[in-house]
Amino acid sequence: MNHHRPLKGLALSVAAGLLAACASTAGPTAIPSATRTAVDERTPLVVFAAGSLIVPFAELEAAFEAAHPEIDVRPEYHGSIQVIRHATELHEPIDVVATADASLLPMLMFEAQDPQTGAPYASWACRFAGNRLALAYTDRSRDREEIDGDNWPNVLARPDVLLGLADPRFDASGYRAMMALALEERRSGEFGLFNDIFDDQFTYPVRIFREEGLSTITVPEVFETTGDSHLRVRGGSIQLLALLESGDIDYAFEYESVIRQHGLGMVELAPQVDLGDEALRDWYAQSEVELDFQRFATVEPRFAGEPIAYGITIPSSAPHPQEAAQFIAFLLGPEGRAVMQANQHPVSDHPDALGWATMPAALQPLCPQAESR
Repeated sequence: MNHHRPLKGLALSVAAGLLAACASTAGPTAIPSATRTAVDERTPLVVFAAGSLIVPFAELEAAFEAAHPEIDVRPEYHGSIQVIRHATELHEPIDVVATADASLLPMLMFEAQDPQTGAPYASWACRFAGNRLALAYTDRSRDREEIDGDNWPNVLARPDVLLGLADPRFDASGYRAMMALALEERRSGEFGLFNDIFDDQFTYPVRIFREEGLSTITVPEVFETTGDSHLRVRGGSIQLLALLESGDIDYAFEYESVIRQHGLGMVELAPQVDLGDEALRDWYAQSEVELDFQRFATVEPRFAGEPIAYGITIPSSAPHPQEAAQFIAFLLGPEGRAVMQANQHPVSDHPDALGWATMPAALQPLCPQAESR
């Protein structure tokens, strides 16, 4: 359990990120006449990204626009699955898609075709960053002096401890939190920890099926808590930060980068549980989450446990693919990497690409072809 700074300015920083997200879809804003022409001439670059990227991408946006004053980056942030849905189901004109789970891009964009063009929504993805899952808390969290990396499931199972969870139907951190509990059962040998936390908390139950070498968690189509549940569910993990600050929850599953960016208390999970160690890839594969309904008509809604890897791509329908490639090149280059690291978000020492042959030529040297795994 790490010591932490007081929770200071969290609501302001989250609000700033959400305002930035809203700004990308808001109507026209009045611009002083002296600057209107210059602003209007800038190329709008629409970037949809996972909520855990708000802080580093805000700084990345400023640095990129300083280097490319002719481009106006317009970000919007959601849970990773929701990010993709804006491109594939809502058909919004998006230039860059960045998710907290790189495996979602081939699953939901490579395998689905744009009905207007017949082409896949994307044909390549670069894995550019990692992370670790952890528990966030504040100075007012119940039992904060007691919780640690070994007893956390028992503390979270207490009916008076309020736990925040991202919706696994829309956000990768939501289904990863469930995987973490399944992996903790296997690590500790205490099978039943998952049920202690989730049983009787939903109007339609979340179930876990344990076999030799595999735990499968099924999430129902209707994912709503009961009136007396000690769980609080939100569409994206970033939305849980405000609940932590207000004291409406005691703990939340968050990415380590987000916890550090906001000065929160952190309970570090064991490496076998935090989904952050490439050397434990085979161990993580002992957990999977299955959506018990067909949200995406062309794919099986099943997410396998694996090391956390962030992915980025340019949709085939992107209005400004050249500028999008410039943005990604900046992210993968020295200045972009420095921005990510300064904001405590780990970047890959060796980014790699799926569908490398179809990615823009300018990006191929920055993100070599992925080896089979």
